[in-house]
Amino acid sequence: MKNNIEDIDQLIKETLSQEEAKFYDALEEQNVLEMVFGLFKGKNAWILIAMNIVTVVFFCLFIYCVVQFFEVEATKELIKWGLGSVIFLLGVSMLKIFAWLQMDKNAILREIKRLELQVSSLAGRIS
Repeated sequence: MKNNIEDIDQLIKETLSQEEAKFYDALEEQNVLEMVFGLFKGKNAWILIAMNIVTVVFFCLFIYCVVQFFEVEATKELIKWGLGSVIFLLGVSMLKIFAWLQMDKNAILREIKRLELQVSSLAGRIS
């Protein structure tokens, strides 16, 4: 399967101009670190920076609630600190899920751009 994909990529690159081939190479599949740092590029970088700051704050509050949970002895206090820790941990989890969904969205957009480039290349070849 790998050879077929490489053969198709090579055929596509042969039909593209030099500028289009450079753009096509930039759309290659990324590893996890490239995808994470790719979140901070583009129009919505500010919201992801803000979300990461909120995530760190929520995590610190989660740690504080856990420490307080183990220091108190009254049942009412245990429930209060336990519930606080669960809420902050859920907040961290939801913010991380949002970031992973954004990474997935960026990967899908990259693949759509590759398909658009392939279609335009084939259309140019036909005409």
